[in-house]
Amino acid sequence: MKFIVGLGNPGRKYETTRHNIGFMVIDELLHRFQMDLNKTKFNGKYAMENINGEKVVLLKPQTYMNLSGESIRPLLDYYNIDSADLLVIYDDLDLPTGKVRLRQKGGHGGHNGIRSIIDHLGTKEFKRLRIGVGRPTKPISVVDYVLGSFPKEQQDDVTNSITKAADACETWLDKPFIDVMNDFNA
Repeated sequence: MKFIVGLGNPGRKYETTRHNIGFMVIDELLHRFQMDLNKTKFNGKYAMENINGEKVVLLKPQTYMNLSGESIRPLLDYYNIDSADLLVIYDDLDLPTGKVRLRQKGGHGGHNGIRSIIDHLGTKEFKRLRIGVGRPTKPISVVDYVLGSFPKEQQDDVTNSITKAADACETWLDKPFIDVMNDFNA
């Protein structure tokens, strides 16, 4: 079973913000696989389907970003999914807008959603798909920046990164993650 989580904040207010790019990738996957977030459990909305013979869970935690682990851990336990089969998609300030990077494990890098997941899982050993949102070029707090929307001139880069991230997720259903990293980090 593969467990793909997009991080973000629930509610219309946050739909188009940089912090919600993980939710945007889940939306793209839902569209591709013709799935709906039709299940609710442990403060998360999710879908579960068999895709190419692989059971796949797509989750949007509804806990708000900084508490993401509170939704992810109970679902992993409920479905008896190993953290090795978890892929978390999230925004990254240290990558330029539109860049996509996959990693097998790592620290939180100052990202509170990832910090929450590490705290609740008790491990840093889970797969990550980071999507660049860049750093602010004007004096603005990081919180205000990530809770802001992408400017119009970045929309093509954002759309391309969502597509590439969804492609990587789809590829992971058929290939080992190291191969996906080699294909998409190039």
